[in-house]
Amino acid sequence: MPRAAAWRDLIAPGLASLIALTILVSLGVWQIERKTWKEDLIARIVRQTRAEPVAPPAPESWDPARDEFRHVRVAGRFANDRETLVHGLAAGETPGRALQGYYVITPLLRAEGGTVLINRGFVPTELKAQADRRDGLIEGTTLVTGILRASEARGLFVPEADPTRGEWFNRDVAGIAAARGIAEAAPYLIEADAVPGQTTWPRGGQLKVDIPNNHLQYAFTWFALAACLLGVFGAFAYRRLHDSDAVRTVRE
Repeated sequence: MPRAAAWRDLIAPGLASLIALTILVSLGVWQIERKTWKEDLIARIVRQTRAEPVAPPAPESWDPARDEFRHVRVAGRFANDRETLVHGLAAGETPGRALQGYYVITPLLRAEGGTVLINRGFVPTELKAQADRRDGLIEGTTLVTGILRASEARGLFVPEADPTRGEWFNRDVAGIAAARGIAEAAPYLIEADAVPGQTTWPRGGQLKVDIPNNHLQYAFTWFALAACLLGVFGAFAYRRLHDSDAVRTVRE
């Protein structure tokens, strides 16, 4: 095979390899950019959760992208007769073992008007009945500090709620408020802080800032694939050209 013909035969696979290489490198660069974005996000969340608590935003000015994870405080009175239990897990005393139970979502009737849902924290399954944890109920006006959260979307494998039976599997602010007849609920909820030395239930402070940041590994994977593609195409092109030279030599 003439050497010129061998070069022509490399045009189509060369273009295909170039397109694939461009895609792989672009994905790697995108993951590097995502890594920077994720690090900034984690830093912002950690900074906001550790800041001194402030008043939550007015419902009409709520912006999840800006306000979620702020450390807030709010005063009011718990409507304990309208609490909602949401299935959930919490870290147990033994590392690696989780407790099954419920998150207690209780409306807080704010002193200045309006209602906000408070995730007061976790109770184990055996304390599901409010009568079994009467010492954990708070009567009268109280001050709550916690982390501002957006409504929790239902995941693909999360069962659908059954408000009639009181079965909830995600912290759906609008759904819970509607089921409890709360007309003026804020569009967010507050994850209550832990109370030092607390022995009663529910127990707050369950929110853990643990956002995965695997973008560097992903970037390495894309760049490694790009390098492999270059190696494979280089070996293919060398073999093709080498074979054409060998055939030409034999013919001569």
